[in-house]
Amino acid sequence: MPQQVLKPGEFRVSDLSSRRETPFDLQPDADARAAIATQIGLMALKKLRFTGKIAPSGARGWTLTGRLGATVVQPCVVTLDPVTTRIDEDVERQFMPAEYFEEAEAGSEMEMPEDTSAEPLGQIISAHDAMVESLLLALPQYPRSDSAELGDAVFAEDGVTPLKDEDTKPFAGLAALRDQLDEKS
Repeated sequence: MPQQVLKPGEFRVSDLSSRRETPFDLQPDADARAAIATQIGLMALKKLRFTGKIAPSGARGWTLTGRLGATVVQPCVVTLDPVTTRIDEDVERQFMPAEYFEEAEAGSEMEMPEDTSAEPLGQIISAHDAMVESLLLALPQYPRSDSAELGDAVFAEDGVTPLKDEDTKPFAGLAALRDQLDEKS
């Protein structure tokens, strides 16, 4: 059976040294960044670099550690204007043999493990996939441009004075009372 062709950032576990670290430095070109941006829903991915190492861990496990740096452009949640964000994140993933993971019976409940960085070990460790996943997790959920203003939401039935945001503040009534007393004196 022919061996699978590796993509950039993929490492065959059987080729990794069990005595020393294997370094990696991923810097996708413009076409690859555009494909990643499309894949995860960005307007643009200006810069992307993921550097690190894969090291043996325990008897048969591996640890991927690295540093992710990226400059992303997302639409503002208010105005849809482009919002540029710089991301710098440390990344760590544990790749462990399948027997380290509990098999859940179909239909049974299972608690989420505290360590979510552990993944089942396959034949290939993909630093590229770790990079894209880490980038996706590091993105701001609600990017907002500096000029974006939400304004006031005003809701009321016909003939009723609408309740405004400042009316719901705990001391709004006291401030109005103070103003009335100042006017009388």
